[in-house]
Amino acid sequence: MTESTNIAQWWADMSFAEHVFWGIAIIFSVLFFFQFVLSLFGLDFDADADIEIGDIGGDADSAGGGFSVDADFALLSVRSIIAFFTFFGWTGTISLGNGATLLVALLSATAAGFVAMLVVAYMLFWFAKLGQAGNVDMNEALFKTGEVYLTIPGNKEGQGKIHIQVGKSLREVDAITEHLTALPTGSRVRVIEVIEADLMLVEPFT
Repeated sequence: MTESTNIAQWWADMSFAEHVFWGIAIIFSVLFFFQFVLSLFGLDFDADADIEIGDIGGDADSAGGGFSVDADFALLSVRSIIAFFTFFGWTGTISLGNGATLLVALLSATAAGFVAMLVVAYMLFWFAKLGQAGNVDMNEALFKTGEVYLTIPGNKEGQGKIHIQVGKSLREVDAITEHLTALPTGSRVRVIEVIEADLMLVEPFT
């Protein structure tokens, strides 16, 4: 019996569900591979859908530095969809191969695909932030005013966060203060020292 005959027999012995899972796994694995190869040559493609998580919509600012609220966390994109079906297909294939029922295989495959989609979306979000870093001189924030987003403990006893306009984007950066009392959320502050690109020393501003 030839190898091609063995493969044909192996395929014929499968159930319809196994055919579906194998087909999805193979097709999307090939797409995943080609997308990876294209990315190596700078020809990567992606198209974010209009489904976002959080309240940070808008376009990513190419001039970034720190965190820009213009950056999107898009759950659906070409990459994340390919990741979903790649893991969906292989998880379903492996589950059925190990004797799981179709329902268990579907649930396992869906869970694995959704986790893969979230991981890819999260990675893209952070890659976008990293791509923004270093292009804007955060020293431009010196002596500018901003608003406390997360309470800043007094007397340098911890970090809070502020929103401040730098360049053309509103950014979220860590902040500390020498003020004796905490600076609550919503209070106005002024940057008196840029300690690091993502850490500011601030004081109350009236």
